[in-house]
Amino acid sequence: MTSELLTVPEGMAALKVSRWTVYCLIRSGELPSVVVNVRCRRIPALALDAYVTQLCEGAA
Repeated sequence: MTSELLTVPEGMAALKVSRWTVYCLIRSGELPSVVVNVRCRRIPALALDAYVTQLCEGAA
């Protein structure tokens, strides 16, 4: 199964937050990510969707 992988700037745009916020979410484990090669961090689109769903459920 392949999932679309988003760059950090794409994740920033999707969430409408700063680079710092995205990296804090990644460091805390709230937003899973993968490293491609040595320096390329990517966010699975499914992980981003799951994070947004979790936020929406918590707000209800």
